[in-house]
Amino acid sequence: MQLINVGFGNMVSSSRVVAIVSPDSAPIKRIIQEAKDKGTLIDATYGRRTRAVIVMDSDHVVLSAVAPETVGGRACGEEDDEIE
Repeated sequence: MQLINVGFGNMVSSSRVVAIVSPDSAPIKRIIQEAKDKGTLIDATYGRRTRAVIVMDSDHVVLSAVAPETVGGRACGEEDDEIE
Protein backbone atom coordinates (compact mmCIF):
# COMPACT_ATOMS: atom_id res chain seq x y z
CA MET A 1 0.00 0.00 0.00
CA GLN A 2 1.45 3.36 -1.03
CA LEU A 3 0.59 6.43 1.04
CA ILE A 4 0.44 10.02 -0.21
CA ASN A 5 1.44 12.86 2.10
CA VAL A 6 -1.38 15.44 2.00
CA GLY A 7 0.41 17.86 4.31
CA PHE A 8 1.53 18.11 7.91
CA GLY A 9 2.36 14.41 8.11
CA ASN A 10 -1.16 13.30 7.15
CA MET A 11 -1.39 10.43 4.67
CA VAL A 12 -4.03 8.86 2.44
CA SER A 13 -3.87 5.58 0.57
CA SER A 14 -3.06 6.19 -3.09
CA SER A 15 -5.11 3.17 -4.19
CA ARG A 16 -8.28 4.69 -2.66
CA VAL A 17 -8.01 8.14 -4.30
CA VAL A 18 -10.60 8.87 -6.98
CA ALA A 19 -9.80 12.53 -7.66
CA ILE A 20 -7.61 15.42 -6.50
CA VAL A 21 -9.28 18.73 -7.36
CA SER A 22 -9.22 22.44 -6.57
CA PRO A 23 -11.91 23.65 -4.12
CA ASP A 24 -12.90 26.72 -6.15
CA SER A 25 -15.89 25.56 -8.19
CA ALA A 26 -19.48 25.41 -6.96
CA PRO A 27 -19.86 21.63 -7.56
CA ILE A 28 -16.79 20.90 -5.43
CA LYS A 29 -18.08 23.21 -2.69
CA ARG A 30 -21.33 21.20 -2.81
CA ILE A 31 -19.39 17.93 -2.46
CA ILE A 32 -17.59 19.36 0.58
CA GLN A 33 -20.85 20.48 2.20
CA GLU A 34 -22.54 17.11 1.55
CA ALA A 35 -19.57 15.27 3.07
CA LYS A 36 -19.71 17.56 6.10
CA ASP A 37 -23.43 16.84 6.50
CA LYS A 38 -22.87 13.06 6.20
CA GLY A 39 -19.88 13.09 8.55
CA THR A 40 -17.43 11.85 5.93
CA LEU A 41 -15.35 15.04 5.68
CA ILE A 42 -11.74 14.84 6.91
CA ASP A 43 -10.11 18.24 7.40
CA ALA A 44 -6.32 17.88 7.22
CA THR A 45 -5.64 21.60 6.72
CA TYR A 46 -4.67 22.42 10.33
CA GLY A 47 -6.67 25.65 10.06
CA ARG A 48 -5.05 26.81 6.87
CA ARG A 49 -6.69 27.58 3.55
CA THR A 50 -7.97 24.55 1.63
CA ARG A 51 -6.01 24.22 -1.60
CA ALA A 52 -6.89 20.64 -2.61
CA VAL A 53 -9.91 18.40 -2.19
CA ILE A 54 -9.23 14.66 -2.33
CA VAL A 55 -12.19 12.43 -3.09
CA MET A 56 -11.80 8.84 -1.89
CA ASP A 57 -13.59 5.71 -3.14
CA SER A 58 -15.16 5.27 0.32
CA ASP A 59 -17.10 8.57 -0.17
CA HIS A 60 -14.75 10.33 2.25
CA VAL A 61 -13.57 13.79 1.27
CA VAL A 62 -10.18 14.98 2.51
CA LEU A 63 -9.30 18.68 2.62
CA SER A 64 -5.62 19.53 2.22
CA ALA A 65 -3.62 22.75 2.52
CA VAL A 66 -1.25 21.50 -0.20
CA ALA A 67 -1.86 22.40 -3.87
CA PRO A 68 -3.50 19.73 -6.08
CA GLU A 69 -0.44 19.67 -8.37
CA THR A 70 1.80 18.92 -5.40
CA VAL A 71 -0.44 16.14 -4.08
CA GLY A 72 -0.64 14.66 -7.59
CA GLY A 73 3.14 14.81 -7.93
CA ARG A 74 3.53 13.02 -4.61
CA ALA A 75 1.08 10.36 -5.83
CA CYS A 76 3.32 9.79 -8.85
CA GLY A 77 6.37 9.47 -6.64
CA GLU A 78 7.90 12.85 -7.44
CA GLU A 79 9.66 14.63 -4.59
CA ASP A 80 9.18 18.33 -3.94
CA ASP A 81 10.57 20.91 -1.57
CA GLU A 82 7.42 23.04 -1.30
CA ILE A 83 6.93 24.63 2.10
CA GLU A 84 3.66 23.59 3.67
